[in-house]
Amino acid sequence: MKRLLRLAPFALLLPTLAIASPVWKGDFETGNLSQWDREQSVSSSRLLVVNSPVREGRYALKVTVRKGDDPINASGNRNEVLYLGREEPGSEYFYKWSTLFPSSFPRSSKWALFTQWHHDGNGGSPPIEFYVVDDQLRLRVGGSSGKIVWTSPLQREHWNDFVLHVKWSPDPKVGFVELYHDGKVVLPKMKVATQYSGQRNYLKIGLYRDESISQEGVVFHDGFIQATSKDDVIPPVVATPTPETPAPETPDSEPDSDPGDVSAPPDDSTDGQPGTIVQGPSEPGDSTPGVDGVIPGDAALGGGMQAASCGASSTGGTPLLVAAALTLAALLGRRKAAPAHARARRTR
Repeated sequence: MKRLLRLAPFALLLPTLAIASPVWKGDFETGNLSQWDREQSVSSSRLLVVNSPVREGRYALKVTVRKGDDPINASGNRNEVLYLGREEPGSEYFYKWSTLFPSSFPRSSKWALFTQWHHDGNGGSPPIEFYVVDDQLRLRVGGSSGKIVWTSPLQREHWNDFVLHVKWSPDPKVGFVELYHDGKVVLPKMKVATQYSGQRNYLKIGLYRDESISQEGVVFHDGFIQATSKDDVIPPVVATPTPETPAPETPDSEPDSDPGDVSAPPDDSTDGQPGTIVQGPSEPGDSTPGVDGVIPGDAALGGGMQAASCGASSTGGTPLLVAAALTLAALLGRRKAAPAHARARRTR
């Protein structure tokens, strides 16, 4: 019963825990690119599912871009994977993913996109794009004429954890973006148009950069999730209660006793039987009746007897019992002495 009571606080917490229900996962935990709808790469070696480094789970995506990589005959060099979600105007989602830039990632004054929500049309910059320029992370909303709404210094060999909260709409009074970076709100909810009129968006991650960058570029992506609730991408922090430790039982206090007081509880460390009281020898001149040794503490032999007319001692014994004991000892002594006298006569 005590164990059940201790576990009760934990049981009460169970209904409050959020149950993840993502709309879509692109976390590469299948060990391949099957979660994604399309690839744009010049070679399978440019988009590799690897087991190190990873941000979570067992797998992540390694993206490599070299000068001249142009799989779709467009501007810039790229290798990317696509998810054709094509969110409708008025829809609202949370997107979570992590991106790592290794120490070899080139520094350049030219742009290099690593995550973007592209529009259905073929031309122009996407309405939402994350990119790097001059060792600075940037988020721009609204295409080439849009606004840079967030920046942060680029840290290499660091997993950047992103959560983007978006309401999709071409109306700047309806649409909004909100950004979490490394667990902190870095862009509070801001009203802005997140779609081009009459067009829906789809997701692309990888690396897409200005074609003038000559050095090989590598990035890693992991853990992509699309969900309708923040709790599905940022689990709420639930304080774990510490089970109460019962206080040690304190034995009932016992009255202080004088070691020489025969009324004190018997010491279990004595050689006597439980319930006995060890009484020391009477001091010379002590008038209190008593004998050397152990006085039984059983009520049938002590306090249960009525005092004899000759006077009871304070311990419940009587002089008569003492006398009887002395008489018995004398008789036993005579019996032992008799054979000794007989042997002495026969030897004479």
